[in-house]
Amino acid sequence: MIRPATPADVPAILEMIRELAEYERAAHEVRATEEDLRAALFGDNPAAFVHIAEEGGEVAGFTLWFLTFSTWRGVHGIYMEDLYVRPRHRGGGHGLALMGELARICAERGYQRLEWSVLDWNEPSIGFYEKLGAVRQDEWLKYRLTDEPLQRLAARHD
Repeated sequence: MIRPATPADVPAILEMIRELAEYERAAHEVRATEEDLRAALFGDNPAAFVHIAEEGGEVAGFTLWFLTFSTWRGVHGIYMEDLYVRPRHRGGGHGLALMGELARICAERGYQRLEWSVLDWNEPSIGFYEKLGAVRQDEWLKYRLTDEPLQRLAARHD
């Protein structure tokens, strides 16, 4: 079963974020708190959305996503920040069901893109996405500003 997350899911969502970060060898980078997630997901202007996969009343996985906008297409899309299925629930179709729900939302709302990133060493995920027909975007390089470099740039424009 796939369903939108509720505020009661926040502890499980944060736990799965930590599990995913551990898998991605970046557990030390998780700074999110339950309060951060409640505000981002269920505040007056939600910044992101979560869908939960359940199996036998247990949270089996989640996907966290937010809206993007394509200037070239002139419409919104979805950026999937995270897709995670707990190890004991893998192979049960939860990842496919979560991706299918995002595709359904795109189709229903007229969004023309569903995008995400995957670590270059994560062969199981790469294989899963390619089986869905996803196309790798090798011509685009991803950049990020965080922490001190972000603060330094912001200070230049005060």
